Amino acid sequence: MAGITTFMTMAYIIFVNPSICQETGMPFAAVMYATIASSVLATVLMAFLANYPFALAPGMGLNAYFTYSVVLGMGMSWQTALGAVFLSGIVFIVLSVSRVREGIVNAVPSTLKNAIGAGIGLFIAFIGFKGSGIMVTDPATFVAIGDLTNPNAVVTIIGLVITSILL
Repeated sequence: MAGITTFMTMAYIIFVNPSICQETGMPFAAVMYATIASSVLATVLMAFLANYPFALAPGMGLNAYFTYSVVLGMGMSWQTALGAVFLSGIVFIVLSVSRVREGIVNAVPSTLKNAIGAGIGLFIAFIGFKGSGIMVTDPATFVAIGDLTNPNAVVTIIGLVITSILL
């Protein structure tokens, strides 16, 4: 039962990650396959190498940053941006093996860590509201409330209400 629950809490990533990344020009099917393959591989490695029962998948905050800030915001091609992600992964491994990463993490105050998590959550919510049509672009105020009778907006609102009740 725990495995089913874990899968259900993470299954949305299989569709949301490719949906966000396709805005850069990346092929939806390829990103979906990469999302599934990397999730399976990372979860298996976590189980057998680290002996932790954690399921892993691509982070939703980082894919949004990759798409909207790096590729669309800075005008970088998605291929170049993926190269930068690969290089940053190598740097992260070196920092982790040398224990420098642990020192950096411990140097950041817990209040700032919590604020970063909240900020990423709000950023993802903003993207979801914009994608569902609840929020639309407005030249005067940056964002405005969209057409709440739009089927996408209605389904999103119903989903948020159900989620709030279940919490």
